[in-house]
Amino acid sequence: MEPLKDIDNNELLNGIMPVAPLKLICHESSKELGKLVDYHLKEYRHVTNTSFRDSIAFPDYEPESFLTDFECSRFTTGEGKATLNESIRGRDVFILADVTNHSLTYRMNHLINHASPDDIYQDVKRVIAAIAGKAHRVTVVMPFLYESRQHKRHFRESLDCALALEELANMGVHNVVTFDAHDPRVQNATPLNGFDNFLPPYQFIKSLIHYEKDLIIDKEHLVVISPDEGALDRAVYFAGVLGVDTGMFYKRRDYSRIVNGKNPIVAHEFLGENIDGKDVIVIDDMISSGGSMIDTAKQLKEMNAKRVFICCTFGLFTEGLEIFDEAYEKCYFDKIITTNLIYHPPGLSGKPYYIEADMSKFLASIIDFLNHDMALSQVHTPTAKIQTILRKYNAREETGV
Repeated sequence: MEPLKDIDNNELLNGIMPVAPLKLICHESSKELGKLVDYHLKEYRHVTNTSFRDSIAFPDYEPESFLTDFECSRFTTGEGKATLNESIRGRDVFILADVTNHSLTYRMNHLINHASPDDIYQDVKRVIAAIAGKAHRVTVVMPFLYESRQHKRHFRESLDCALALEELANMGVHNVVTFDAHDPRVQNATPLNGFDNFLPPYQFIKSLIHYEKDLIIDKEHLVVISPDEGALDRAVYFAGVLGVDTGMFYKRRDYSRIVNGKNPIVAHEFLGENIDGKDVIVIDDMISSGGSMIDTAKQLKEMNAKRVFICCTFGLFTEGLEIFDEAYEKCYFDKIITTNLIYHPPGLSGKPYYIEADMSKFLASIIDFLNHDMALSQVHTPTAKIQTILRKYNAREETGV
């Protein structure tokens, strides 16, 4: 079976002038993703606007690389600075950073420190400061939105995500691009600035049907489940596009205690139709420690679900992979699909239960569209793309190919 191909909308950019020459500043935390994005951008530009290359309106339209030569260095005290080694004056600059990448280290006095989300976010601000207002426009691409889990106030708490968005806006950032924000309403903190939040359901279903050859996608054989009430909107959209039923788990919490910054979960209560003998897709924005997701998958198998596929945008795996190895051996779930938007621990790609949903081409397309000031409606709502690959998949099933 040949892999399904993306539907290329790049022809929509033919004859459209970019707002300014494109430059990509890729922080060390997103080094691998940045290389892939740069590759796809060059692929797009190689076949787009070829008849306008000699026009003065298209300078540097297809360079050897869109990546900017820069560095974020540290003094021995732990203090840092950002240095641009080339001019970005008049450029449309996109700064890409993964605040969850805990593999980066730096020396402070005689100690080796691992970079925290605060350190990486501070580096982003240093890069903006080094640009010093000389760029035509600055967009921050932060796949995992910084402090997005601290987005609302219950008691006497800080509002870190809203504060960060406000800070970036005050520094002259034109737009923030993120994926599957924990609560996209946090953009209300900066209502006069751009905020684009993208979801990966197209990449999820494309990856799943590429690796699982015997899925039957209809109401009798498949159901989409939300692991909690917060992810219900994702599940409803995904189920609606696939034409299947949906259900959800309600997390019953102990609000008399706080453990690790949150109220502990007492039990998961299922709300939905009978899933006996059906394949189940569990969809959420992130896997953090994984305990809650594994408990959800375990209950689904106890309810006689045929197979359980876990789809999460961000695989953080903060407690390591051992608990997932153990759960897989006990047949609590069958596959985990996460994107490559953030850093993954070593060894994850080799796990028999893991599938990676590559988002690099999608991200490159977003950046390309933004650079041309084109509407992102087709990117925001990939319903047509999902239905197209489902028709191809079902047609091959019918013909036995």
